[in-house]
Amino acid sequence: MPRILLVKTSSLGDVVHNFPVASDIAARVPGASIDWVVEEGFAGLPRLHRAVSRVIPLAIRRWRQSWWRADTRREVSAFLDELRSMRYDAVIDTQGLFKSAIVARAAHGVRYGYDWSSAREPLAPFYDRTFRVPRDAPAVERNRTLASLALSYAPPPAVDYGIASEAHSRLVRERYAVLVHATSAEAKLWPDERWAAVGNRLRSAGVRSLLPWGSPEEQRRSEKLSRSIEDAMIMPRRPLGDLTAVLADAECVIGVDTGLTHLAGALGTVTVGIYTATDPALTGLYGCARAANVGGRGQVPDADAVLREIERLKGGG
Repeated sequence: MPRILLVKTSSLGDVVHNFPVASDIAARVPGASIDWVVEEGFAGLPRLHRAVSRVIPLAIRRWRQSWWRADTRREVSAFLDELRSMRYDAVIDTQGLFKSAIVARAAHGVRYGYDWSSAREPLAPFYDRTFRVPRDAPAVERNRTLASLALSYAPPPAVDYGIASEAHSRLVRERYAVLVHATSAEAKLWPDERWAAVGNRLRSAGVRSLLPWGSPEEQRRSEKLSRSIEDAMIMPRRPLGDLTAVLADAECVIGVDTGLTHLAGALGTVTVGIYTATDPALTGLYGCARAANVGGRGQVPDADAVLREIERLKGGG
Protein backbone atom coordinates (compact mmCIF):
# COMPACT_ATOMS: atom_id res chain seq x y z
CA MET A 1 0.00 0.00 0.00
CA PRO A 2 1.66 3.29 -1.07
CA ARG A 3 2.08 5.76 1.76
CA ILE A 4 2.04 9.43 0.78
CA LEU A 5 2.80 12.45 2.97
CA LEU A 6 1.43 15.84 1.91
CA VAL A 7 3.13 18.93 3.35
CA LYS A 8 0.83 21.95 3.15
CA THR A 9 0.97 23.71 6.48
CA SER A 10 -0.86 27.02 6.04
CA SER A 11 -2.63 29.36 5.46
CA LEU A 12 -6.36 28.56 5.40
CA GLY A 13 -6.81 29.28 1.71
CA ASP A 14 -3.65 27.36 0.79
CA VAL A 15 -4.84 24.32 2.75
CA VAL A 16 -8.17 24.44 0.90
CA HIS A 17 -6.34 24.65 -2.43
CA ASN A 18 -4.55 21.40 -1.58
CA PHE A 19 -7.70 19.29 -1.05
CA PRO A 20 -7.89 18.32 -4.74
CA VAL A 21 -4.42 16.79 -4.45
CA ALA A 22 -5.72 14.27 -1.90
CA SER A 23 -8.72 13.56 -4.15
CA ASP A 24 -6.50 13.03 -7.20
CA ILE A 25 -4.18 10.66 -5.36
CA ALA A 26 -7.13 8.63 -4.06
CA ALA A 27 -8.49 8.36 -7.60
CA ARG A 28 -5.21 7.63 -9.39
CA VAL A 29 -3.06 5.69 -6.89
CA PRO A 30 -4.91 2.50 -5.87
CA GLY A 31 -4.77 1.76 -2.16
CA ALA A 32 -2.81 4.90 -1.30
CA SER A 33 -2.70 5.94 2.35
CA ILE A 34 -2.43 9.72 2.70
CA ASP A 35 -1.05 11.62 5.69
CA TRP A 36 -0.93 15.43 5.91
CA VAL A 37 1.27 17.84 7.90
CA VAL A 38 -0.55 21.09 8.73
CA GLU A 39 -0.42 23.93 11.25
CA GLU A 40 -2.30 23.04 14.44
CA GLY A 41 -4.92 25.76 13.91
CA PHE A 42 -5.99 24.19 10.62
CA ALA A 43 -5.74 20.52 11.65
CA GLY A 44 -9.51 20.07 11.53
CA LEU A 45 -9.63 20.78 7.81
CA PRO A 46 -7.68 17.82 6.37
CA ARG A 47 -9.73 15.59 8.68
CA LEU A 48 -12.79 16.58 6.62
CA HIS A 49 -11.31 14.89 3.56
CA ARG A 50 -12.45 11.36 2.99
CA ALA A 51 -9.05 10.17 1.69
CA VAL A 52 -6.79 11.52 4.45
CA SER A 53 -5.78 8.83 6.95
CA ARG A 54 -3.69 10.77 9.45
CA VAL A 55 -3.20 14.45 10.20
CA ILE A 56 0.09 15.49 11.81
CA PRO A 57 -0.21 18.95 13.41
CA LEU A 58 2.75 21.21 13.92
CA ALA A 59 2.99 24.64 15.51
CA ILE A 60 5.70 26.62 13.76
CA ARG A 61 3.80 29.89 14.30
CA ARG A 62 3.67 29.30 18.04
CA TRP A 63 7.08 27.64 18.44
CA ARG A 64 9.01 30.51 16.91
CA GLN A 65 7.62 32.79 19.61
CA SER A 66 9.18 30.64 22.35
CA TRP A 67 11.90 28.55 20.70
CA TRP A 68 14.17 28.85 23.77
CA ARG A 69 11.72 27.22 26.20
CA ALA A 70 12.10 23.60 27.30
CA ASP A 71 8.44 22.77 26.71
CA THR A 72 8.70 24.08 23.14
CA ARG A 73 11.72 21.86 22.49
CA ARG A 74 9.79 18.89 23.86
CA GLU A 75 6.86 19.66 21.52
CA VAL A 76 9.20 19.90 18.54
CA SER A 77 10.82 16.60 19.49
CA ALA A 78 7.42 14.91 19.82
CA PHE A 79 6.38 16.24 16.42
CA LEU A 80 9.55 14.89 14.80
CA ASP A 81 9.05 11.51 16.47
CA GLU A 82 5.53 11.30 15.05
CA LEU A 83 6.64 12.53 11.62
CA ARG A 84 9.43 9.96 11.45
CA SER A 85 7.39 7.06 12.80
CA MET A 86 6.42 6.20 9.22
CA ARG A 87 8.49 5.71 6.09
CA TYR A 88 6.76 7.20 3.07
CA ASP A 89 6.91 6.25 -0.57
CA ALA A 90 6.57 9.95 -1.41
CA VAL A 91 6.79 13.19 0.58
CA ILE A 92 5.23 15.99 -1.51
CA ASP A 93 5.75 19.60 -0.48
CA THR A 94 3.16 21.67 -2.34
CA GLN A 95 3.75 24.65 -0.04
CA GLY A 96 7.09 25.55 -1.56
CA LEU A 97 8.37 27.67 1.33
CA PHE A 98 11.43 27.33 3.57
CA LYS A 99 9.37 26.20 6.57
CA SER A 100 7.62 23.43 4.61
CA ALA A 101 10.84 22.33 2.91
CA ILE A 102 12.43 21.79 6.35
CA VAL A 103 9.47 19.61 7.35
CA ALA A 104 9.70 17.61 4.14
CA ARG A 105 13.42 17.13 4.65
CA ALA A 106 12.85 15.83 8.17
CA ALA A 107 10.44 13.12 6.99
CA HIS A 108 11.53 9.64 5.90
CA GLY A 109 10.92 9.02 2.22
CA VAL A 110 11.60 10.34 -1.26
CA ARG A 111 10.98 14.09 -1.17
CA TYR A 112 9.40 16.00 -4.05
CA GLY A 113 9.10 19.75 -4.58
CA TYR A 114 9.17 22.64 -7.02
CA ASP A 115 12.34 23.34 -8.99
CA TRP A 116 14.41 26.54 -8.90
CA SER A 117 12.18 28.38 -11.37
CA SER A 118 8.87 27.32 -9.81
CA ALA A 119 9.15 28.24 -6.12
CA ARG A 120 9.27 31.61 -4.40
CA GLU A 121 12.35 30.53 -2.45
CA PRO A 122 15.46 28.55 -3.62
CA LEU A 123 14.53 25.20 -2.09
CA ALA A 124 15.65 22.58 -4.61
CA PRO A 125 18.47 21.22 -2.38
CA PHE A 126 15.88 20.14 0.21
CA TYR A 127 14.28 17.63 -2.19
CA ASP A 128 15.32 14.43 -3.89
CA ARG A 129 13.44 15.33 -7.08
CA THR A 130 12.04 18.60 -8.32
CA PHE A 131 9.70 19.58 -11.12
CA ARG A 132 8.97 22.69 -13.10
CA VAL A 133 5.40 23.93 -12.55
CA PRO A 134 4.28 27.22 -14.16
CA ARG A 135 4.12 29.98 -11.57
CA ASP A 136 1.26 31.71 -13.40
CA ALA A 137 -1.06 28.69 -13.14
CA PRO A 138 -3.99 28.73 -10.67
CA ALA A 139 -2.90 27.71 -7.19
CA VAL A 140 -5.05 24.57 -7.26
CA GLU A 141 -3.50 23.44 -10.53
CA ARG A 142 0.04 24.09 -9.30
CA ASN A 143 -0.59 21.73 -6.40
CA ARG A 144 -2.25 19.11 -8.59
CA THR A 145 0.50 19.27 -11.21
CA LEU A 146 3.32 18.80 -8.71
CA ALA A 147 1.64 15.77 -7.13
CA SER A 148 0.85 14.19 -10.49
CA LEU A 149 4.45 14.59 -11.67
CA ALA A 150 5.79 13.17 -8.43
CA LEU A 151 3.54 10.11 -8.59
CA SER A 152 3.43 9.71 -12.39
CA TYR A 153 -0.29 9.93 -13.04
CA ALA A 154 -2.57 12.07 -15.18
CA PRO A 155 -4.82 14.23 -12.99
CA PRO A 156 -8.56 13.62 -13.34
CA PRO A 157 -10.21 16.22 -15.60
CA ALA A 158 -12.55 17.52 -12.88
CA VAL A 159 -11.46 19.24 -9.67
CA ASP A 160 -12.74 17.40 -6.59
CA TYR A 161 -12.24 19.04 -3.19
CA GLY A 162 -13.46 15.88 -1.46
CA ILE A 163 -14.76 17.55 1.70
CA ALA A 164 -18.10 17.97 3.42
CA SER A 165 -19.12 19.16 6.85
CA GLU A 166 -20.78 16.44 8.91
CA ALA A 167 -21.89 18.95 11.54
CA HIS A 168 -24.78 21.40 11.17
CA SER A 169 -24.88 24.98 12.32
CA ARG A 170 -27.10 25.83 15.28
CA LEU A 171 -26.27 29.50 15.17
CA VAL A 172 -29.56 30.67 13.64
CA ARG A 173 -32.69 28.84 12.51
CA GLU A 174 -33.64 31.16 9.65
CA ARG A 175 -32.12 31.47 6.19
CA TYR A 176 -28.81 33.29 6.32
CA ALA A 177 -25.87 34.48 4.26
CA VAL A 178 -22.32 34.80 5.54
CA LEU A 179 -20.60 38.05 4.53
CA VAL A 180 -16.85 37.46 4.77
CA HIS A 181 -15.88 41.11 4.75
CA ALA A 182 -12.57 40.97 6.62
CA THR A 183 -9.03 40.28 5.50
CA SER A 184 -5.60 41.26 6.77
CA ALA A 185 -4.75 42.96 3.47
CA GLU A 186 -6.46 46.35 3.35
CA ALA A 187 -6.23 46.51 -0.44
CA LYS A 188 -8.50 43.45 -0.67
CA LEU A 189 -11.35 45.04 1.30
CA TRP A 190 -14.66 45.92 -0.37
CA PRO A 191 -16.32 49.29 0.37
CA ASP A 192 -18.68 49.32 3.36
CA GLU A 193 -21.54 50.88 1.42
CA ARG A 194 -21.49 47.98 -1.05
CA TRP A 195 -21.63 45.45 1.76
CA ALA A 196 -24.59 47.38 3.16
CA ALA A 197 -26.36 47.35 -0.21
CA VAL A 198 -25.89 43.58 -0.55
CA GLY A 199 -26.90 42.83 3.04
CA ASN A 200 -30.08 44.91 2.85
CA ARG A 201 -31.09 43.41 -0.49
CA LEU A 202 -30.64 39.94 0.98
CA ARG A 203 -32.71 40.88 4.04
CA SER A 204 -35.54 42.09 1.82
CA ALA A 205 -35.53 38.58 0.33
CA GLY A 206 -35.76 36.99 3.80
CA VAL A 207 -32.06 36.19 4.21
CA ARG A 208 -30.24 37.43 7.30
CA SER A 209 -26.58 38.53 7.13
CA LEU A 210 -24.00 36.96 9.46
CA LEU A 211 -20.75 38.85 9.98
CA PRO A 212 -17.72 36.76 11.06
CA TRP A 213 -14.53 38.22 12.51
CA GLY A 214 -11.18 37.06 13.82
CA SER A 215 -9.23 40.03 15.17
CA PRO A 216 -10.29 43.05 17.24
CA GLU A 217 -10.04 45.23 14.13
CA GLU A 218 -12.29 42.83 12.21
CA GLN A 219 -14.74 42.83 15.12
CA ARG A 220 -14.93 46.62 14.96
CA ARG A 221 -15.56 46.42 11.24
CA SER A 222 -18.37 43.90 11.83
CA GLU A 223 -19.92 46.22 14.40
CA LYS A 224 -19.77 49.12 11.97
CA LEU A 225 -21.36 47.11 9.16
CA SER A 226 -24.07 45.77 11.47
CA ARG A 227 -25.30 49.32 11.99
CA SER A 228 -25.98 49.72 8.27
CA ILE A 229 -27.38 46.24 7.47
CA GLU A 230 -30.87 45.50 8.74
CA ASP A 231 -30.97 42.73 11.36
CA ALA A 232 -27.34 41.74 10.72
CA MET A 233 -25.82 39.40 13.28
CA ILE A 234 -22.23 39.71 14.48
CA MET A 235 -21.13 36.13 14.86
CA PRO A 236 -19.57 35.03 18.13
CA ARG A 237 -15.98 34.01 17.66
CA ARG A 238 -15.97 30.30 16.90
CA PRO A 239 -13.44 27.52 16.27
CA LEU A 240 -12.78 26.58 12.67
CA GLY A 241 -14.83 23.39 12.89
CA ASP A 242 -17.93 25.35 13.91
CA LEU A 243 -17.31 27.93 11.19
CA THR A 244 -17.16 25.13 8.63
CA ALA A 245 -20.66 24.03 9.61
CA VAL A 246 -21.92 27.63 9.43
CA LEU A 247 -20.50 28.02 5.91
CA ALA A 248 -21.87 24.67 4.76
CA ASP A 249 -25.43 25.48 5.89
CA ALA A 250 -25.53 29.04 4.53
CA GLU A 251 -27.91 30.14 1.81
CA CYS A 252 -24.85 31.75 0.24
CA VAL A 253 -21.44 33.12 1.14
CA ILE A 254 -20.06 36.38 -0.21
CA GLY A 255 -16.46 37.12 0.60
CA VAL A 256 -13.26 38.90 -0.25
CA ASP A 257 -10.09 37.02 -1.21
CA THR A 258 -9.52 35.19 2.06
CA GLY A 259 -9.50 31.64 3.39
CA LEU A 260 -13.10 31.38 4.61
CA THR A 261 -14.37 32.32 1.15
CA HIS A 262 -12.32 29.54 -0.43
CA LEU A 263 -13.50 27.07 2.21
CA ALA A 264 -17.14 27.92 1.47
CA GLY A 265 -16.60 27.31 -2.23
CA ALA A 266 -14.89 23.98 -1.55
CA LEU A 267 -17.84 22.90 0.61
CA GLY A 268 -20.20 23.41 -2.35
CA THR A 269 -22.03 26.40 -0.88
CA VAL A 270 -23.18 29.08 -3.33
CA THR A 271 -20.21 31.44 -3.07
CA VAL A 272 -19.14 34.67 -4.73
CA GLY A 273 -15.55 35.81 -4.33
CA ILE A 274 -14.95 39.57 -4.53
CA TYR A 275 -11.61 40.64 -5.99
CA THR A 276 -10.26 44.18 -5.88
CA ALA A 277 -6.46 43.90 -5.67
CA THR A 278 -5.56 40.36 -6.77
CA ASP A 279 -6.04 38.34 -9.94
CA PRO A 280 -8.79 35.71 -9.59
CA ALA A 281 -7.17 33.76 -12.42
CA LEU A 282 -4.39 32.86 -9.97
CA THR A 283 -6.02 32.76 -6.54
CA GLY A 284 -9.74 32.91 -7.26
CA LEU A 285 -12.42 30.36 -6.46
CA TYR A 286 -11.50 27.51 -8.76
CA GLY A 287 -13.18 24.25 -9.71
CA CYS A 288 -15.94 24.74 -7.14
CA ALA A 289 -19.38 23.42 -8.02
CA ARG A 290 -21.34 26.61 -7.21
CA ALA A 291 -18.93 29.51 -7.07
CA ALA A 292 -17.95 32.55 -9.12
CA ASN A 293 -15.45 35.40 -8.98
CA VAL A 294 -16.21 39.08 -9.64
CA GLY A 295 -13.81 41.98 -10.01
CA GLY A 296 -10.05 41.77 -10.33
CA ARG A 297 -6.85 43.70 -9.88
CA GLY A 298 -7.91 47.35 -9.82
CA GLN A 299 -11.52 46.42 -10.69
CA VAL A 300 -13.91 46.93 -7.79
CA PRO A 301 -17.28 45.30 -8.54
CA ASP A 302 -20.56 46.92 -7.51
CA ALA A 303 -23.29 45.35 -5.39
CA ASP A 304 -25.46 44.53 -8.40
CA ALA A 305 -22.71 42.44 -9.98
CA VAL A 306 -22.40 40.37 -6.81
CA LEU A 307 -26.15 39.85 -6.44
CA ARG A 308 -26.50 38.86 -10.10
CA GLU A 309 -23.93 36.11 -9.59
CA ILE A 310 -25.75 34.87 -6.50
CA GLU A 311 -28.99 34.58 -8.46
CA ARG A 312 -27.26 32.88 -11.37
CA LEU A 313 -25.57 30.33 -9.12
CA LYS A 314 -28.85 29.58 -7.38
CA GLY A 315 -30.48 28.97 -10.75
CA GLY A 316 -32.43 32.19 -10.97
CA GLY A 317 -30.69 33.70 -13.93
